[in-house]
Amino acid sequence: MDTLFIPLSLAAGALLAVQAGANAQLAKAAGSPFLATTLQLALAAVLLLLATIVTGSVAALSLLPGATWWHAIGGTASAFYVVSAILLFPRIGAVVSVGLFIAGQVVASMALDVFGLLGIAPTGLSIAGAVGGILVLAGAALIVLGQQDAARQITHGQTGWIALALAAGAVLPVQGAVNALLRHDLGGAAFAVSTVSFVVATLTMAAALIVTTALAGAPKPTLSSSLHGLGSLPWWGWLGGFAGATYVTTVFAAIPTIGAAATVGLTVAGQQVASVFVDTYGWLRLPERPVTATRLAGVALLLAGIAAIKVFQ
Repeated sequence: MDTLFIPLSLAAGALLAVQAGANAQLAKAAGSPFLATTLQLALAAVLLLLATIVTGSVAALSLLPGATWWHAIGGTASAFYVVSAILLFPRIGAVVSVGLFIAGQVVASMALDVFGLLGIAPTGLSIAGAVGGILVLAGAALIVLGQQDAARQITHGQTGWIALALAAGAVLPVQGAVNALLRHDLGGAAFAVSTVSFVVATLTMAAALIVTTALAGAPKPTLSSSLHGLGSLPWWGWLGGFAGATYVTTVFAAIPTIGAAATVGLTVAGQQVASVFVDTYGWLRLPERPVTATRLAGVALLLAGIAAIKVFQ
């Protein structure tokens, strides 16, 4: 069973590259990245609720009042991650931000596994596991350095933004572990858990949209302009919700089986491999970017690190 989660985790990570392109188109059409993200999360919540109904697990939602309260708020991590990306990309650059996200994910997932936090069985730390973590971090660093002038985007006085990026990455494996606890509370109903997670994420993101709009810190498109823009959106521009739902469901289902570090490493590797093709060929209406040998070496190190982590388990 655990071997099945290896290709599933890789595929879920690859979908994040699709999500990035789809969300970019949705944000352009809606006129606001905050509004676009709220729409994407709401769509994912609806899709997951339909899946919950179709699979006959909707009754599991009746167990929610008896669940530990903090098991139900894992979805806030999705909103925190998205808002962080919106704030960080213009300030330290997309490539640097993604590299720091990866680093945060790796450190947090290793901590979950090694110390047995949030219901995950403790594995302890072995030489192979430590080497795997170091290789993944080195791979993330090479991916950043492989983008022309990316490293120069970090300047003195940006330590706060760097800390935010690391924290935003770290909350993702924590979200997976918390959702796994909620799955136990809801009798193992995976789609019900994902539905709760995305409803919470949607409400959190909607609150962020209201706050930023009130503070005039975000664009304020009119309803008519937003509807007109959404009408011109390509069909695949709505795939962000599907991609996000698949990723979250796969991660919390995989963590108890193959561990947090392996799950995160595989999803990161899938995302980076897919991103290489997206950048090379300009898929999803994104600009073509040359993929350097340094970046390819970084992806290779990511894969090597994941292999080492699996050995350590």
